[in-house]
Amino acid sequence: MNSDKVIIVCALNGGMQMDREGAKIPCTPDEIAEEAKRCYDAGAAVVHVHARDENKINTTDISVFSEIITKIREKCPVLIQTTNGSGGKRDPKTGGLSWPSDDERLGLLNIEPKPDLYGAAAGSMDFYHPEGGYTTEIPYVNSTRFLAETIKAVYERGSAVEFEIVEASAMNRLLRLADEGVFDRDRENVWLLHGGGFGAVPATPRAVMYSIEEGWCLFPNAIWGVVATGKDMFKIDTLGLALGCTTVRVGFEDNIYLPSGDAAEHNGQQVEAIADIARIYGREPATVDEARERFQLNPA
Repeated sequence: MNSDKVIIVCALNGGMQMDREGAKIPCTPDEIAEEAKRCYDAGAAVVHVHARDENKINTTDISVFSEIITKIREKCPVLIQTTNGSGGKRDPKTGGLSWPSDDERLGLLNIEPKPDLYGAAAGSMDFYHPEGGYTTEIPYVNSTRFLAETIKAVYERGSAVEFEIVEASAMNRLLRLADEGVFDRDRENVWLLHGGGFGAVPATPRAVMYSIEEGWCLFPNAIWGVVATGKDMFKIDTLGLALGCTTVRVGFEDNIYLPSGDAAEHNGQQVEAIADIARIYGREPATVDEARERFQLNPA
């Protein structure tokens, strides 16, 4: 893929985001598929999806993911990335939040039909994301077993996993796993997503730049991208575009606003906005085929 192309990823819904300020969060498989088509038409090569149950609560039910994937593929050829985190679960009695177990999350590797791409946080953190529905801190634990088994399974099936780097220290954990033989640190489809605003790390250029530069040093062949929460998202995305990022992420999971500060009605408006910003830097949205080649995916 040429350096004048950028892979636009749209995170359609997240696990906790709800309708507000005119932004409509896609929750049902039909809504998610329609939104994926809208984003594909606007220039996205990848959509990142969470599943919701009939009450719009996030779920790890494989059958719901299967329906989502099937319906998206009926509408368009966009690459589909499933979460391997599913998001926190709120206890209806206490209102408290907790994360699913390792076994429950690893079960998402068994989705059929298989998604094209996968995602997993590379480290543990105190997760705080008020723009995405997490208004109080919650311990987000990603065990070594969970991460190692995910990495092995995804690479063995000829796919790629997006490592969400919300704290730069997570890359040293990945490096340790590489040194232990879990994966090759020099493979060219290691995918690092540098983020700000999801916990202790603010969505500031200095904080995200530190993470980006660490990634360049530790994983020099990696695909790398950027993301941030709330109204800082487009600022950090623009920073990434100026620095030559491989991927750039938008979407209602992280933020409902446009660069103007107005709420978007649908995800496609954010895709259109980031595509316009990319063109200012002489970059065009990558096609699905170009993204598939860069991620080194097995043929469809």
